[in-house]
Amino acid sequence: MKKLSLLLLLMLGSMNMFAQGGEPRINYEENKVPSFVLPNALMCNDGTMVTTVEEWETKRRPEILAMFENQFYGKTPTEKIPVSYKVLAENPKALKGKATCKQVQFTFSNGKKEINAILLMFIPNRVKGKVPIIVSYNFQGNQSTSEDDYVLYSPSMKLMYSDDSPNVKTRGSQKSRWNYEIMIDRGYAVATMCYHDIFPDKPEHFKNSVASLFSDFDQASRNYNEWGAIGVWAWGSSRIMDYLLTDLRIDSNRVALMGHSRQGKAALWAGAQDHRFKIVFSNDSGCGGAALSKRVYGENLARMIHSFPHWLCVGAGQWAGNEASMPFDSHELLDLIAPNRVYVASAQEDNWADQKGEYLAAYYTKDVYALYGMKGFDTVVPPGIHQPRIADMGYHIRAGVHDVTDYDWTCYCDFCDKYLK
Repeated sequence: MKKLSLLLLLMLGSMNMFAQGGEPRINYEENKVPSFVLPNALMCNDGTMVTTVEEWETKRRPEILAMFENQFYGKTPTEKIPVSYKVLAENPKALKGKATCKQVQFTFSNGKKEINAILLMFIPNRVKGKVPIIVSYNFQGNQSTSEDDYVLYSPSMKLMYSDDSPNVKTRGSQKSRWNYEIMIDRGYAVATMCYHDIFPDKPEHFKNSVASLFSDFDQASRNYNEWGAIGVWAWGSSRIMDYLLTDLRIDSNRVALMGHSRQGKAALWAGAQDHRFKIVFSNDSGCGGAALSKRVYGENLARMIHSFPHWLCVGAGQWAGNEASMPFDSHELLDLIAPNRVYVASAQEDNWADQKGEYLAAYYTKDVYALYGMKGFDTVVPPGIHQPRIADMGYHIRAGVHDVTDYDWTCYCDFCDKYLK
């Protein structure tokens, strides 16, 4: 009965947020942003205030984490799924001799079923010993990030696209997002995996995702706090981290995680649960990521749940069109990453992701970070275009659209220079 009631809430909330004819009601006007009050991250459920790191870590942080687990992303299973690794290819003269390219097959297995994924890595040759690394998912397969024919196709391509689809056959289709030499020249390794390898991004593909390997998996069930795709992708990022612990060239104490768009949402959730990621970069993550949901600006929860019902847990549906009642918001998601560092990035023309809401979430983390003696932003006013604001966290807004650019990567490397080197 509880499950049915939540599904009705989800549908009613979505209907209230959509105009006649099914067109979404999307607000792009600042003067139409509703008045809202953000929950105080330092106020516990019993009304007491947190004043120390110990109180934060033992009392308030678990309360906030539980809200995101039960009412937004869903609860990550604790069951261990065995993973084996196999180096499929290694090229010591990649990127004009600047890097060694290593391609590692991950095989996830429950003893009855296997799912494969491929991690593509570039490691700088000029740096001796262990190197820091930036990890990020890609959207159209490893082969889409490079025109080099030694880069293998991601296993999920044929599942997501038909054999005659240009997305399967196009090599280098997203190379503009992956200027590997920027990271390599700065002394950073970089690793990417296609996010479809972990959860093919369609609702019907729960059965083809790594979630299907867990013993309690039921394709027909979507319980109140059962994890959605964002949770599964976050789990996959932690499995990449597990592998990096075994790689002799990688300094596993200096790992940054970057996510763009929906993967920005997943990266933040991964960083909130797994403190092995020392920096989390959120690139244009918007609603369900860095942007404050209570602003209901650009993409909103009703729109996201309507279009991508598999991303969040069923419990998140109660907040669609009801953001004012949410007892949590995205600034607290960023708070969960403390004392590791967060960097939020926006794009000038990307109103869908609510640039102001992304900055404000970063700004309102200052009280939690202050518990650790760390400095947040001094002003609620966002910086100008191409004027990165750097404290113990970071933010920039660049010219252009919803994308990942050389400018973004350069800013991320600058931040890593400050905190990973």
